[in-house]
Amino acid sequence: MSSNIRAFVLIFFKLKKILSAVFVIVLVIAGIFIWNLGENNDLFDQNKNVNEGGLGQASLHPLSIEAQRKKEYLGSEITIEQTLSSGSNYQKYIASYKSDGLKIYAFLTVPEAPFPEGGFPAIVFNHGYIPPAEYSTTEKYVAYVDGFAKEGYIVFKPDFRGHGQSEGKPEGAYYSDAYITDVLNAVSSIKKYEGVNPAKIGMWGHSMGGHLTLRAMVVSGDIKAGVIWAGVVGSYDDMINKWRRRVAWMPSESERQFRRPGRQELIDRFGTPQQNPQFWQSISPINYVSDISGPLELHHGLADESVPWEFSQSLNDALFGVQKTAEFFKYEGANHNLSGSAFGQAMARSVEFFDKYLK
Repeated sequence: MSSNIRAFVLIFFKLKKILSAVFVIVLVIAGIFIWNLGENNDLFDQNKNVNEGGLGQASLHPLSIEAQRKKEYLGSEITIEQTLSSGSNYQKYIASYKSDGLKIYAFLTVPEAPFPEGGFPAIVFNHGYIPPAEYSTTEKYVAYVDGFAKEGYIVFKPDFRGHGQSEGKPEGAYYSDAYITDVLNAVSSIKKYEGVNPAKIGMWGHSMGGHLTLRAMVVSGDIKAGVIWAGVVGSYDDMINKWRRRVAWMPSESERQFRRPGRQELIDRFGTPQQNPQFWQSISPINYVSDISGPLELHHGLADESVPWEFSQSLNDALFGVQKTAEFFKYEGANHNLSGSAFGQAMARSVEFFDKYLK
């Protein structure tokens, strides 16, 4: 082989190596470009979802009304755990039912009268905030429950998860779907109870329980009438920006131990109500009152130190705006629990309201 041919061959193999290296580099650069494009598309989709109401689509967020409407609340048969001493004309029990696989305890009252045709009307009773570790099934709200039980109603007061002997963690009512799940499973459970007319289910709620009552009535069609005392029923914008308690609230030790969900987590993820109104509206039951399942009666003390009475006014205005049946009673000088003379008046009105729409 001549020197010229050998030189050509050497040059050819060197070029081949260079071209191979260039080809590999091009492939690597192309792969990086495609990977980055995919990441950018994912980021675009995430930003798009945030703008539409939240990461992963607001309509699928567990707190959204639409998501809660899609969830199944099968409840269970009610188990009598303990028979208590009788009331004036009704039996009292500690009972239990299932919610999300958890055993939830409840206070149950049953009239001693003969079963009416179709069964007794029932009231699911949603208590307000009590530090979960201090909660007891048979304490608090004794006079409230008695006011309905002695008038011929089956009353079912669930101990939300993490309260008393109920299993689970006390996650709260405003930034978790835990308690509303317990409430709607309580509705399904009491409908199955012998002696209950499943077509005559009402709901009562106080403070935090008022929020749960409103939420339940726009999620489920099973609740035929509701009564709310001093309810946290404003929009999330109101709750975040206008709710200033006279005594600052702090989560209890048991709630702090597992990092109870709070509003800051949602603000960090979705922005404030001003930055992302669509998301916050999607989780706020007051925005869905056109779908409320039945008439609603509201009671609020004008000297309420815990929840602004304007929350109830806003809800009443919203119900009036969509031509829903609602009544609103304000009590001059009355506190958060409507203690004193206001209690008897509010209880009489509440019984009369349930009598009108459930019996």
